[in-house]
Amino acid sequence: MLNALEVFTTVVVGLMVGVEFSVAFVINPILNGLPGDNGLRGRTHGARMLGAVMPFWYIGSLVLSAVWAIAGWHHQGAGLVVIAAALLIVSVIMSVVLLVPINNRSKTWTTENLPEDWKEQMSRWDGFHYVRIAVIITAFALLVSALA
Repeated sequence: MLNALEVFTTVVVGLMVGVEFSVAFVINPILNGLPGDNGLRGRTHGARMLGAVMPFWYIGSLVLSAVWAIAGWHHQGAGLVVIAAALLIVSVIMSVVLLVPINNRSKTWTTENLPEDWKEQMSRWDGFHYVRIAVIITAFALLVSALA
């Protein structure tokens, strides 16, 4: 049963990393390259859609990692899982404190109500997102290492 939990947790976290990586390095660059306000429309739609799903994914990943750490406490690699869970806690805190406030503002933006500093806010969100990606990639790598 522990093996199934380990694999399932690693897959869930890995998929989350893949989605967040693709947002940063594929989707947002594509949207930023669109003419007019089309990119902004795509980003605000993404903020609404992913903003509804990602909290469950982040918390779920954290819970799964914590359960793995507890259930596998006396097994090899438990320390790596604990560190990965701690990094996932950091990612949740970063999300709530740094990214969600910007996301909540941006998902209501239209071309009629754009704040003057909207590009700076998007750039700030992107910067925080890059750091968060580094954190969750590290957590994922630790979980994979714990499997080996």
